[in-house]
Amino acid sequence: MLTTVGLCDFSSSSVPASTCLIIYLEKWRAPGAPACMSNSRTVQSHKPHFLALHCQEVGGKNYEASMSHVGSFVKELLSSDALKEYNRARVYLDEDYKSKEQFTALGSFYFIHETLKNIQQFDFNAKTFEKVVGRETCSETLESRSSLEKAKFPKDYYPQCKWSRKGFIRTRWALADWTFDLVNIHLFHDASNLVAWENSPSVYSTTRQKALGFVLDRITDQRYEKVPYFIFGDFNFRLDSKQFIESLCSTATMQTVTTGKTNEVDKLIFRESDNDKKVVLQLEKKLFNYVNQDVFRENNGTSLLEFDKELAPFKDRLIELEISFPPSYPYSEDSTQGKEYMNTRCPAWCDRILMSPSARDLFFKPENEEKTVTYDNIGANVCMGDHKVTPRLRPHTHCS
Repeated sequence: MLTTVGLCDFSSSSVPASTCLIIYLEKWRAPGAPACMSNSRTVQSHKPHFLALHCQEVGGKNYEASMSHVGSFVKELLSSDALKEYNRARVYLDEDYKSKEQFTALGSFYFIHETLKNIQQFDFNAKTFEKVVGRETCSETLESRSSLEKAKFPKDYYPQCKWSRKGFIRTRWALADWTFDLVNIHLFHDASNLVAWENSPSVYSTTRQKALGFVLDRITDQRYEKVPYFIFGDFNFRLDSKQFIESLCSTATMQTVTTGKTNEVDKLIFRESDNDKKVVLQLEKKLFNYVNQDVFRENNGTSLLEFDKELAPFKDRLIELEISFPPSYPYSEDSTQGKEYMNTRCPAWCDRILMSPSARDLFFKPENEEKTVTYDNIGANVCMGDHKVTPRLRPHTHCS
């Protein structure tokens, strides 16, 4: 499922005017026809010189049964017409689900166009760069691969869960005079809408903040030279649930329904004070059923951004371009309902492209950012899975 695309301008005195395309895939599944068509058209129309795809949950939710299909998908992808001019590739797949202490289900794909001559990849053991030659797929013992850094978050970060597949994979690249890191990330989700509602910020938001801080500290520590970095993947960022619901249902009355045995809250029902006590929102552990989904689509949902606060603690370390696309999650997985949200969670911008200030300065011209870069999405009208958004950074100039 394709969810994020980014295009960055690579033009300097030592690099021919060209384009870097960053694509981020979320929640693994073999893409259906509409998604594949959107993806291949994007690649073929822009002809990027460097193409990166980041995946989470490789093998899908039922990974034990589905992991065997990953290899055939990768082979089909590598042989596709859209990638026939990409004669070098590096594919890293964390497929070893039996190793629960290390399994992250992350997948990172990198494709280099035949016209891009001078590109190297970093060896984290030797601390040197090596020329990228040919196509390689690595799916076993990624921990021993010196071409990447992989880590799973410590168990105590998410004590509510027996185990998780959350973590990150980092690779480092050198393009002529430019060096940068690409980080594939998957942060913790909201396990319960009811728990998320209890506090502001929620316990889940606090956990994600801790995990993201862990990643940033790791990729900027003293072991290696500090370089510009892009982090893109499923951050699982959510709106501040308590503040948002209180605003959304400010004139409604709340009914609390508890279970008979434990007296725990089972559901919250918000009703209009008049209008025959019409239910406007019903909230359960895995239900967020609001009466009018248009609020998340009107003006691309940007009026809700005041409740999107999880990036704020990192404002000095991470930059994001202005969001002008609808919340990326949770879209319907029904192929006939490409624009509809499921009523499982409150829609939110889970999927993002973030960058260090130095990465922004390296690839974009801040004083002219609005004119040179478009941050939007693709596949807006087709089903691409529950994480649909595909933030795309597209330069208006220097595209080959």
